[in-house]
Amino acid sequence: MTTYTPMMQQYLLVKQDFQDAFLFYRLGDFYELFFEDAIKASQLLEITLTARAGNTDNPIPMCGVPHHSAQGYIETLVAKGFKVAVCEQTEDPKNAKGVVKREVVQVITPGTIMEGKALDGKSNHFIAAAEELSANELAFAYLDVSTGEANTSIIEGSAKELVQQLQAYAIKEVIVTEQLQLLLSDYAETSGIVLSLEKEEMDGIRAENYVAQLPVKLQGVAKRLLQYIERTQMRSLSHIQAFTYTEANSYLRIDTNSKRNLELIQSIRGGDSKGTLLWLLDETVTAMGGRKLKQWMHQPLANKIAIEARQTVVTEFLEEFFLRQELNELLKNVYDLERLAGRVAFGSVGGRDLAQLRESLRQVPMIQQKLIDSGREKCTALGQQLDVCADIEQLLAHAITDHPPISIKEGDVIRDGYNAQLDEYRDASRNGKDWIAQLEQKERELTGIKNLKIGYNRVFGYYIEITKSHLGNTDLARFERKQTLANAERFITEELKEKEALILNAEEQSLALEYNLFVALRDQLKTYIPRVQKLAASISELDVLMSFAAVTDKYRFTKPLFHEGRALKIVEGRHPVVEKMLNKQSYVPNDCILTDDKNMMLITGPNMSGKSTYMRQVALIVVLAQMGCYVPAAEAELPITDQIFTRIGAADDLAAGQSTFMVEMLESQHAITHATKKSLLLFDEIGRGTSTYDGMSLAQAMMEYIHTEIGANTLFSTHYHELTDLEQELERLQNVHVSATEQDGRVVFLHKVKKGAADKSYGVHVAELAEMPQAILQRARVLLAQFEAGHSDKLVPVAQAVELRQPESVVTIPTKVAEDELQLSLFSLSDEPTLSPEQQQVLDTLTKLNVMGTTPMQAMTLLYELQQKLLGNN
Repeated sequence: MTTYTPMMQQYLLVKQDFQDAFLFYRLGDFYELFFEDAIKASQLLEITLTARAGNTDNPIPMCGVPHHSAQGYIETLVAKGFKVAVCEQTEDPKNAKGVVKREVVQVITPGTIMEGKALDGKSNHFIAAAEELSANELAFAYLDVSTGEANTSIIEGSAKELVQQLQAYAIKEVIVTEQLQLLLSDYAETSGIVLSLEKEEMDGIRAENYVAQLPVKLQGVAKRLLQYIERTQMRSLSHIQAFTYTEANSYLRIDTNSKRNLELIQSIRGGDSKGTLLWLLDETVTAMGGRKLKQWMHQPLANKIAIEARQTVVTEFLEEFFLRQELNELLKNVYDLERLAGRVAFGSVGGRDLAQLRESLRQVPMIQQKLIDSGREKCTALGQQLDVCADIEQLLAHAITDHPPISIKEGDVIRDGYNAQLDEYRDASRNGKDWIAQLEQKERELTGIKNLKIGYNRVFGYYIEITKSHLGNTDLARFERKQTLANAERFITEELKEKEALILNAEEQSLALEYNLFVALRDQLKTYIPRVQKLAASISELDVLMSFAAVTDKYRFTKPLFHEGRALKIVEGRHPVVEKMLNKQSYVPNDCILTDDKNMMLITGPNMSGKSTYMRQVALIVVLAQMGCYVPAAEAELPITDQIFTRIGAADDLAAGQSTFMVEMLESQHAITHATKKSLLLFDEIGRGTSTYDGMSLAQAMMEYIHTEIGANTLFSTHYHELTDLEQELERLQNVHVSATEQDGRVVFLHKVKKGAADKSYGVHVAELAEMPQAILQRARVLLAQFEAGHSDKLVPVAQAVELRQPESVVTIPTKVAEDELQLSLFSLSDEPTLSPEQQQVLDTLTKLNVMGTTPMQAMTLLYELQQKLLGNN
C-alpha cells in the first residue's frame, strides 16, 4: 500500500469532495495539480508535466501554475467546459503546527464566472436550473451571478423546448435532475453545455427573500439554483436579486428557430452580431445598456400601454438632439454598476473598482439635472426616479485615493485623513524615511565617503554600504558587520537599528491596518448594493431608449401605431439591416397590407427577387415596434402580436441526424401547433426538400389548416404556382408577387411587391446570372419548354439539345390556317356517329378518368397526350 506524506494526505482528503473539478492546490507561490488532474491539465493548458516522489517506485504526476497568473489558466479550463476548485492556505505558515490548513474557497464553473475575458460586457452570463413539473411542463430558472439578475419561467413542452431556451440565452451550465440529465446528455455533449446535479434546495427561511414573489411551483427550481451557487461560490449572495416571473402572454414570444432565421442577435453565416438587428440597434454607450437591449430583444412587449410608454420617451429624445449628445457624454464615464456591485458582494472588488464606482456615481447628479431641465414630461420623470447615491459617493471620495493600485495589499488605497491611526503609521513611516536620508548625509560627512549609501532589502533590512576601497580609511568601531559582498561590506549601527525597527514596524502595521480598513469599507458597501442595482436598472433603460432615438434619427424610422384588432398595415416598409448593408444603394420599399378579411398572403416570384427579405422585414418591423422602438416604414398600423414563427432558409442538422426537409417539417410543426389567432407566421418555400407533388400537397394542406383552424396573420411564399388558385377557395387568402422583367433575354429584378400571382420563376435566368456553363443553360431551356408543354415523356437527346435554340417539340399553330380548321370534333354530325380508333381511345380514357383525383400538372399532361392522339402524332 502506498504511503503518502501528510501534505498529500491533506490533498487527497480535499479532493474527495470535488471529484468533478480540477483542484488548484496552493503551495507557496504556486497552485499545484496532482494525479489525473495534472495529466489532463498539462494537456489542456500546454504546461510541463512533472512528478512528485510519493515514493521512488510510484512518483505522483504533478504540474503547476504561478498564483499571480492563475486566473488565465482557470479561464481556459472553464471555457473548455470544466470546473476548477481553488484551494487556498487558510492560516499563516509562520503560525502553522504541522501541515498548513487549506480549504477550497470557491468552485469556478462555466456558469459562475465573475470576471475575466469570458465575460462580454454587453452580454449576460447566465446559469440555469430546470426540473419537470409534469409530462409537458418544465420549471426553468436562470440568473447572472456577475450582475445578480434572476428570472424564472414555465416551459410548455419537453426537453426540446428546454434546449431552445438554453440556446436562446447562450447558457453554458444547467442544474438538472437525474432524469433530465439523461434526456439532455447527448445534446450537452455536442453543444459543450455542462450538466450539474444538485440534490438539495436552499432552506425556506434563507430563500424567502429570493422566491417569495414566485408561483409555488417555480420556487423549488429557484431554491435549487441558489443552493448550487452558494455551495460552489462559498460567499455572500447579497447582490442576487429576487427572482422575477414573467407570464408568457406579457411579452412577444419568439422561438429559437425564429430568432435565428430573423438574425436578431446572431447572424446565420458569420455567427457574430454583424448583420443582425442587434448590430443595427446598438447605439448604447454602457455595458448595462447593451445587456438591457439584448433582454428587450429576447422579450419584446405584448402590452399596448407598456409599449406606448416606451415610445413616448423615444419621441422626447428624438426631439432633443442636444440633450441626447450631452447625456451620452456623461454615460461614457459610467462603468458597469451591476458587475461592480456583484464584485462588492463577492469580496473580489479592488481599489480601482471602487474608484470606478465613485467616478460613475459622480455622473448621476449631472444626468439627473439635464433630464429635469429638459422640461419634457417623461424625461423629467426619468430624472426624478434616479437615486444619485450621494452618500455612497461621499464615502468613497473620503476613503479611496485618486489612483489606487491594482492590489489592495500594496498600500496607497485608503486616502489620508480617513483613519487617524493609519495616518500616524504613515507619518512614522514617511518621517522615518526622511530620517534615513538625513542619516545617510550625516554618515558621509563623518566618514568622508561621498558614495556611502544606506539601502534596504527584505532579507537584511536597512544597512550602510561601504565599498572595499574605503574600508582601510574608515573607523569601523561603531559599525556592526551585516553582509559581505564582492566589492563592498554592509554594516549597521545602533542608531540605525533603532530607527529600522520603528520604520519597519510602522510600514507593516500601516499595510495591515489599511487592508482591514478596506475590507470593512467593502462590507459596509454591501448594504448599499440594492440601491446601486436599482440605479443601474434606470441607467440601462435610459441608455437603450436613447439608442432607439439615435437609430430612429439616423435611419428615418417612423412611429408605429397599435390597435386591438388583427389587421396589419405597413406602408413602404424596409428591411433595416439589408438597407444598412447596401449603404448608399437604394433599397426598394414595399407595402404589406393584411386585413381582417384578407390576412393570408401567398407570395410568388423569381428566385433572388427578395421574397424572403420581404417576409423578414415584416417580422422585424413587428419586433422593433413591440420593443418600443420606431420602425423602418413610412407608416405602420399594427396589432399586438403574441408570437412570431418563421420557417425561412434551408439547413440540415447533421448532429441530430435530421435532413433539411426533416428540419423544415419539425419547425413547421412547432409553429402550427403553438400559433394562435394573434400570431404572425412566415413560411418560405415549404416542401422544396421533397418531390414536387409531395411538397405542393403539404404546402396546400398547411395553408388550408392555418386558414381554417388558426386564423393567424400569415405570409407564405412559394414556387408552386398551382397554389395561386387557392385564392378562389380560401376567402382570406390574397395573391401577391415580387415583380421581375426580361430585358434582352436576361431577368431584371424589380424587388417590388404587387398584387396577383407571378407568371414564372425565372430559374434558368438566375442560373445564368450565376454564370452556369452555357451547355447546361441551353439544355435547361429545352427541357423547360418541354415540361411547360407537358411533353416530359419525350426528352430530346443531350447531343441534339445543345445545338437547338428553339425546342422542336413545341406545337405551333400556322397563322394562315382558319380557326375552324383547328377545332377538332370527337363526334360526327351524321345520324350514326363513326369514331376512328384514336377517337374511341380518347373517349374511353376520358370516361374512366377520375377528374377530382387529378392534379393540375397531371391534367395538363394528359390533355396534351390526348390532343396528339387526335392529331395523329402518335
